[in-house]
Parts: sequence; C-alpha cells; structure tokens
Amino acid sequence: MAPRPTDLLTLTREGLYCPPGDFHVDPVRPVPRAVITHGHSDHARAGHGAVLATPETLRIMAVRYGEDFCRTRQEARLGEAIRMGEVTLRFHPAGHVLGSAQVAIEQGGCRIVNSGDYKRARDPTCLPFEVVPCDVFITEATFGLPVFRHPVARDEVRKLLDSVRLFPERTHIVGAYALGKAQRVMALLREEGFSDPIYLHGAMEKLTELYRREGIPLGETVKVVAAERPKLGGKIVICPPSSIQDLWSRKFPDPVTGFASGWMRVRARARQKGVELPLVISDHSDWDDLCRTIKETGAGEVWVTHGQEDALVHWCGTQGIRAKPLHMLGYGDEGEAEPEPHTKPETAETAA
Repeated sequence: MAPRPTDLLTLTREGLYCPPGDFHVDPVRPVPRAVITHGHSDHARAGHGAVLATPETLRIMAVRYGEDFCRTRQEARLGEAIRMGEVTLRFHPAGHVLGSAQVAIEQGGCRIVNSGDYKRARDPTCLPFEVVPCDVFITEATFGLPVFRHPVARDEVRKLLDSVRLFPERTHIVGAYALGKAQRVMALLREEGFSDPIYLHGAMEKLTELYRREGIPLGETVKVVAAERPKLGGKIVICPPSSIQDLWSRKFPDPVTGFASGWMRVRARARQKGVELPLVISDHSDWDDLCRTIKETGAGEVWVTHGQEDALVHWCGTQGIRAKPLHMLGYGDEGEAEPEPHTKPETAETAA
C-alpha cells in the first residue's frame, strides 16, 4: 500500500521534513541534512550539516556564505535518482534562477513534488521549468491572486531602453535582486541589442561573475566607482532594491529610478517606493501559470505555500483538486527575505 503524503513530508519548526529520508527541504534553521531547491537566502541558509543541491546552487551558496557554509555537500544532477533512507529523490528544473530545481520525493508509488520557487516565463539565464507528474504538488503562491498577470519581460526591458533614448542625459538606476533578477535583466538587455557597458553596484559583482563563469552571456559590466557617478548620464546602473532610495543613488545625474519586480504591477507600491520606471519582471509564476502548472502535473492534492495561499486553495477546490495551505514562515516574496551578504540590510518589505 502506498504511503500517505503526510508520511513522506510533515511540517516542523525548521520547515518541511521527510521522516523516511531523514532530511529537511529548504529548512529555515540549521539541520543535520538539508535538501536545497535554489540559492536565494530564504531557502538556502548556512550552517547545515550536509547539503544536497544542484552543482550551480552549491556554487552560489559558496560565493554567498563562504566555502565552509556546511560540513559536507553532495551534487544532485538533474533527473538523477538519489537514494536517501527509504525514499528516492530526483531534481528537475524550476526556471526560477540559475541552478533552481524542483525536488521529487518518491516512496512506494507515492510521488510528491516540491516546486521551490518557479516560473514558466522564458529566462535566458537558467533552464526552463519542467512539468513533473505527481500525486501531490507543493506550489509557491507568491503571486497567487488573479490580479497578477505578468507581461512579457522583453517588453518591459524595451520600456527601459525607450526611456534611455528619451532621456539620454539621465542615469537609469534599476533595482534588482543580486541573484537571478539582475543577471536576467542584463541578459535581456543584451538580447535587445544594448551593447554599452552595464554599471553595477558592488553587491552585484560576485554573483554576476559566477553567472559569467557558468557561461551566461552578460556582456561588459563595470563596477560603479563613487568618483565616477556624476559622469554616468545616459548609462544603465543595476543595484540592490534598497539602494535606489538611499544616498548612494543621489550622486548620479538626475537619476531615473526603476525597479524590476512582479510587485511593480501594483502601482501604489511603485509610488510608495518612489519608483519612476516600474518594470514588471518577475522570477515567479503569475496566476495563470500557477493554475496551468497545477493542472499539468495531474496532482490530486496540492499544498500551497509562500504567498497568497487562500486564493489558490479556493481555485483548486473549484477544479475538484484537494488543497491546503501550509502557512510556512521564514520565506520571502519576490527574491530574498534576508539582506544581501555584505550589503546594507533590507527589510522584508524592501526585498519583496
């Protein structure tokens, strides 16, 4: 007889725990054995005993936390069957950021897929999302409301380039999360034919270099030097979201402030943050893609977490799919709930 889903995964104070495999998935506190879906700091934390993740995620964690971020680590190749205790794990692309993966956990004919964070939209910096048939699908719901329907990201980048052409004397400062979003914006700019150097806040350098080593074409990037800021009129500068509102941004010539985030669909939020050029570019699925993905997995049961759980649970009920919210704490919205290492701390609101 197949085990019950709750025998395979249960919710603890550290996060989702698999008793027959004796490991946690994306634990929010240090644990003996952690399976990590991707490198954002609300999912990938330092201090675990053993970590299992994709090679790219392990390298991201080493850059962010140092080579001693855990005691031992193991690479998970996509699609490879990995035995842990009494269960078999397989990692599948999630389309969120470089190295991001869904984790399929199987035992006795029952398969649970934990999506981690994911998107269905095209992204030149990471592998596309792969639908994995399963009995139980654990989905995020960061943008789990019908109002959230993301535009095509390339169209948003064209808005940025149009503004650069319209205001050639002004610096365009774009707030973007240092892991994933910043590199995606750079890659999309290059695809649109933008060949000028892209200027980076120092907090972006290490992860951008890692993406470059992984073979992602980002073109020429230059670290912003304080003395050069007044000379960067007409240039594009990418920085952490917190920096678009602090003194650092005020040294540029008449800056146009932009913010690349799915939350820029909410115009009140853009105004609240003083964003002149909102760019609706998200690394999470919107409402339509969340619903489409649930249907395509064929899951008879859905567990919803990381956002607007109740609306998606209700929608599942209208489709005859059993669903429940997990109400897990410690996870962020649109990137990272914690500050970037070695940068000015950000609040959870700033990082949304």
